[in-house]
Amino acid sequence: MKVFNNQVDMKRISTCLIFLILSTGLFSQEKAKPITLSGYITTMQSVMFDSLSGSFMNENLLHNRLNFKGYLSDEVTFAAEFRNRLFTGDMVRLGSYYSGMIGADDGVVDMSWNLLDKQSFLLNTTLDRLWLDLHYSKFQITVGRQRINWGQTFVWNPNDIFNAYSFFDFDYTERPGSDAVRLQFFPSSSSAAELAVKVDSDNDLTAAALYRFNMWGYDIQFLAGFVNGEDVVLGAGWSGAVGGVSFRGEASWYDPYEDFPGDKSTVLVTSGFDKIFKGNSTAQVQFMYCNNPLELNNFNSFYSGSLSSKDLAFSRFSAFGQYTWAATPLLNLSLSAMWFPDLDGYFTGPSLDYSLAENLDFSLIWQHFNAVMNGEKSRINLGFLRLKYSF
Repeated sequence: MKVFNNQVDMKRISTCLIFLILSTGLFSQEKAKPITLSGYITTMQSVMFDSLSGSFMNENLLHNRLNFKGYLSDEVTFAAEFRNRLFTGDMVRLGSYYSGMIGADDGVVDMSWNLLDKQSFLLNTTLDRLWLDLHYSKFQITVGRQRINWGQTFVWNPNDIFNAYSFFDFDYTERPGSDAVRLQFFPSSSSAAELAVKVDSDNDLTAAALYRFNMWGYDIQFLAGFVNGEDVVLGAGWSGAVGGVSFRGEASWYDPYEDFPGDKSTVLVTSGFDKIFKGNSTAQVQFMYCNNPLELNNFNSFYSGSLSSKDLAFSRFSAFGQYTWAATPLLNLSLSAMWFPDLDGYFTGPSLDYSLAENLDFSLIWQHFNAVMNGEKSRINLGFLRLKYSF
C-alpha cells in the first residue's frame, strides 16, 4: 500500500512544485495573471453481476477533481490537477489487490497515494497533471505530467503511443497522462512538428517524433520512434471528410528493436466514419485489424485499460458502432456495441444522460460483455448510476 508520508515521493513532488514557482521569476516579465480553478464532484453507484439470479457486487465512488491553472504571462502557463476518490462497497473488501490497482502510478514519479485503506473504504488522491508550458513565437515546450494526444480516431488509437486509454473507462474523461518533455514547432497554421520523450515507473523510455500537415482537406500525420523500451514504431494517421461524413484513421507498425527488422512485428490499422445529424444526434463506426492480437486470460485484462497502444486488439478483426440520439436539448440516449470474432464475443452499452440543471447532470449506463477467454465463457454486466456537478 502506498502511503502519503513516503518521503522520497514527497521530495520529488516538492522539487517539481518549487520548479514551477521559481519559473514565474525566470520567465515572466509581466504581472502574473490569476490562477483559475475548475473541476467537478460526482457520486456514482455501480453494480457488477453475471446474471440477475446470481450474486451482485456493489460499489460507490465519490469523485472530486480539482484543476488549477496559472497564466503567468502570455508565454508561460502551469497546471496542477488532482483526482480525489473515495471508494466504499464490496470491491474494497478484495483487499490489497484492489487498493494496489487503484493506487498504481505508471509515471516515473509516484504521485498516487492511498491515504486511507480500510476494510470497507479506500481514499485515494492522484496528481495526474503537473506541467509547465512555455510558448514563444512558433515554438512550444511542455515539461511534466501531461497528456500527449496523437490519436485521430474515437475508440482505438494505435498512434496514441504515450498514453493509451480504455474506451470503457467513461468516468475518466481527462484520460491518463505521461511524465514527459514535449517540444512543438508550428511552421504554419496548418502544420506542426513534435518531439516527445517519456519515462515510466519501470524506467522504460518512449521517444518519438511526429509531423502533421494539411493536404486535400485532410489533416495527415506521420510518426516514428521507440516505445516502452522495447519496440521501434512507425505510424500514420488522417482525419477529414467524405461529403458530410467525417473519415478518420490510424496505422502503427511495431517491431522489437533487438530483432529489428524481424518477423515478430505487430501491425494495427483502424479507420472509421462519424456523422452529426440535425439536432446534434451522432453516429459512429470504426473497424480495426491486427496481425498479432493480444491473448486475454481474464476479464480484468480486457477492461482495465492498463495496456499499451501495441496491445489494443484482442481479435484480428474488431468492429465498433455507436448512435447517440439527442431526444431533447436536455436528454441524450446512446447505444454502442463492439464485436470480437476471435473471442466469440461482443460488448453492448446503452446509456442515458440528462441535464437536471446548469452544471448538474444525471447518467445511467449499462455495460454488457460476453466472450470466451482462456477457454472459458465469460459474461459480465456492469451498471452505473451517476450524478455529476461541474464548477
